[in-house]
Amino acid sequence: MKNNITESSKCNAEDCPTVDGLRMTRQRSEVYSVLMSYRDHPTAGEVFERAKENMPTISLATVYNCLEALVQHGAVRQVNFERESSRYCPNLTEHGHFHDEESGKIIDVPLKKGAKLSDLLDLPEGAEIDNLEITLRGKISNN
Repeated sequence: MKNNITESSKCNAEDCPTVDGLRMTRQRSEVYSVLMSYRDHPTAGEVFERAKENMPTISLATVYNCLEALVQHGAVRQVNFERESSRYCPNLTEHGHFHDEESGKIIDVPLKKGAKLSDLLDLPEGAEIDNLEITLRGKISNN
């Protein structure tokens, strides 16, 4: 899945880029800019608080609607960790997530170049992987 947004800077509604047919309104552009600026897998509430800094009139409902549209059009991924609030990830490459259970921080974990899941998993014959979601949990020791 490729991100088809050509720039993540803010823009006027008339000249915003599109994502697979989704017009980037000022609100969507602001929400997307927040996700691209921090890249820390924020919740919708965290996106809302950050977006209010540049767009004080934006509502939480608008942020939810923007996030839903961005997810549906493949600009960001929605990431869920058990019973926690959904988080949003702008990294569209195949990768996993490491969830530091002490700090709550979520870190992207890229796949090593040349790594093949078929070497690690015993998939049923003829199975093809369409989607990959790997979540690792633990803590990062401070050496």
